[in-house]
Amino acid sequence: MEDEPRRDDRGPAARARVPLGRPTAARMYDEALGGKDHYAVDREANARLYAAIGERRVRDTAMENRRFLGRAVEYLARECGVRQFLDVGSGLPTVRNTHQIAKEADPSARVVYVDIDPIVAVHGRALLANDDTRIVTADMREPETVLDDPELNELLDFDEPVAVLFVAVFHFTTDEDDPGRIVRAFRERQAPGSYVSISHLCADGMSEPERQGWYDGFDGATVPLVLRSEPEVAKLFDGYELVEPGLVPPWQWRPTDDLSPRTRSLLGGVGRLT
Repeated sequence: MEDEPRRDDRGPAARARVPLGRPTAARMYDEALGGKDHYAVDREANARLYAAIGERRVRDTAMENRRFLGRAVEYLARECGVRQFLDVGSGLPTVRNTHQIAKEADPSARVVYVDIDPIVAVHGRALLANDDTRIVTADMREPETVLDDPELNELLDFDEPVAVLFVAVFHFTTDEDDPGRIVRAFRERQAPGSYVSISHLCADGMSEPERQGWYDGFDGATVPLVLRSEPEVAKLFDGYELVEPGLVPPWQWRPTDDLSPRTRSLLGGVGRLT
């Protein structure tokens, strides 16, 4: 992306909400994955991460998370028969998005992406080839604004199973925002047989310099970073039954031959609502 804002034709109110002068987690993630939808401030923030933690480690963590998302969606679509997906905090479009993977299993699959940053919707429109995929601009920290969104409810039927994806989003949610409350709000709308997928940066096993490096990298970003322990991440699955192999480093979650990087930075899992 060039370091000038792209046009958002939804009007000045929407454009004003695009945080162009500060790094965002979505654009930093895009840069770490080798994408092009980011600004100089995002590259500078990632440079701090690379200097503190190592460029390979940061990029591997981003790719490991992305590969986990793909395997989780494929598992839910092919093995569990899920046909409705709600990707919360989806970030900027990249290769092999949720709707592409789900539709490979069943072309009738329906997917709604949710992100607080309107730039996600601007960039994502080019990917929406049919009426079975939508992008909603909303703040997951106010779950009712997501769950009551007319566009979302036009496409998804919560009387039937829905897989809600919170992939690499809760480490950008403070304790005051209460990620457990957010998951609970979505769970209370889900029908039995629904699923949740969560991945999260985990402080366990990190050295103090590494933890500080992650924090420093997101210092000044639009959202703070919050590292949590394995028990804290596991608690986010309250009310769900973890499917095998449970809460594990993402590269260990139903591995395939996708050559996922193997880091110790993340935990991921999928839970079923019975």
